[in-house]
Amino acid sequence: MAWHDEDSWLTAALSPKPSTILLTVVVALLLPILLHTWLYRKAAATAALPTFLLVGPSGGGKTAFTTLTERSSVAQTHTSTNPLTIEALLPSPHIPASSHYRSPGDPAFERSRRFLLLDTPGHGKLRHYATTALSDPKTIRGIIFVVDAAALAEESGLNEAASYLHDILLALQKRYTSAKTAKGPKEIPVLIAANKMDLFTALPANLVKLQLEKGISQVRLSRAKALRDAGAALSGGEDEVDEEKEWLGEGGEGGFEFAQMLEVGTQVDVLGANVLSGKEGGSVEGWWEWIAGLL
Repeated sequence: MAWHDEDSWLTAALSPKPSTILLTVVVALLLPILLHTWLYRKAAATAALPTFLLVGPSGGGKTAFTTLTERSSVAQTHTSTNPLTIEALLPSPHIPASSHYRSPGDPAFERSRRFLLLDTPGHGKLRHYATTALSDPKTIRGIIFVVDAAALAEESGLNEAASYLHDILLALQKRYTSAKTAKGPKEIPVLIAANKMDLFTALPANLVKLQLEKGISQVRLSRAKALRDAGAALSGGEDEVDEEKEWLGEGGEGGFEFAQMLEVGTQVDVLGANVLSGKEGGSVEGWWEWIAGLL
């Protein structure tokens, strides 16, 4: 049957039948609505500001850094019990990595300087705010782990920071290994922001790195033993404990190093600074430069 025959599908589609007219009206009305909805959602997704997740033990200086970012000045802070999100502007003279070739008068340049800073409580019972944000990190561009560099010199402070950092890095590792595509999820780098460098007992950035790697190695061993004990208790049952999924970094008996996180798409940097003083102990310019590199 040729297309120009009286009984062909094309002739039927163009003939003035009630069904054809009804179908044309439906398409004419629905198509603009569907197209508008798709474009609106796409624009909304594009306009979503990048978010930097602020985590770390209590007393590290997260809220102080949030205040400095929002007001360009520091103020007396207290321990947070609820998450706080602020919209911030990358301070001059830092330039976002995506706008190195844009003129400062370009509206796109100004938009690229905007970002959200999500400050989460550091108390052990309130860290679920951070883990919840990591469960669906669509807009999270980077994680800033703020830690008191002086507290790491003490065993209790090191254990708390290493345990929390272990959980953050393990969540990123699971996100990468559980990806359903070969490409893997978008990388979320981590900055270990060693604060309070002005204190006499503060460890320098290189020792902060070594201490945290040592502390995480101990956390891995203690948790692996706990998992083995749990597996032994469940032997004979249907439940099994997958120790490999809970092991951070490379397997084996060697120590943990942040370089191992590159295998799961996570770059870890350590930068020292002092939020309360822009001169003594180093300012937070290095932290802002790290943020600028991700915008």
